[in-house]
Amino acid sequence: MPTPRPTITAFKASPDRGQGLARDMRVRWALEEVGQPYDVRLVTFEELKKPAHRALHPFGQIPTYEEGDLALFETGGIVFHIAATHAGLLPDEPDARARAITWMFAALSTVEQSIVELQFVMFMERGKSWQGERLAMVHDRIRGRLGELSQRLGDGEWLDGAFTAADLMMASVLLRTRGSGLLDEYPNLAAYVARAEARPAYQRAFAAQRAVFEASQAET
Repeated sequence: MPTPRPTITAFKASPDRGQGLARDMRVRWALEEVGQPYDVRLVTFEELKKPAHRALHPFGQIPTYEEGDLALFETGGIVFHIAATHAGLLPDEPDARARAITWMFAALSTVEQSIVELQFVMFMERGKSWQGERLAMVHDRIRGRLGELSQRLGDGEWLDGAFTAADLMMASVLLRTRGSGLLDEYPNLAAYVARAEARPAYQRAFAAQRAVFEASQAET
């Protein structure tokens, strides 16, 4: 029996202004990597908080993922589901598969945490007397994680052999440092992200998300 065509949600007018940083990008990318067609339902910020959307995502965010009777939220869970039910994003060998899943958790739990904090300080604490000091502290925390990741990656092409969902998640997280200059301090990580962005599946996902932004601009 064929897999039902999934539907994901995305911002109708994303605050990232078409840079590919909104979290539906990760889900789009995963679906493109495995060759799974999908539909997108665009939602406004007002719709995010309404009961119909909260029934899918209790925290009123995007993305969500619907496939038949299955409804999921949180990008990590959604990408893992896609990788677990389609060939191409997780290794078949059990130990390699376990390592890839571990790296997915590391991307979201260990690396992304301080990067999200940086974005909060940059935009939500702009103009505050303490912003400069806070920025320096967050930059140092990010450098600590990037330094450790850089050392682990070394001269490898991907985190653990072939490209997996772990690389998809990690590259997506590292892309959120764009504009800070921090990634440029680690040439092997910058090259790692560039390789991920060059993948045809990433390019298709980015173009699809960018088209939504351009359509929203045309309406204003």
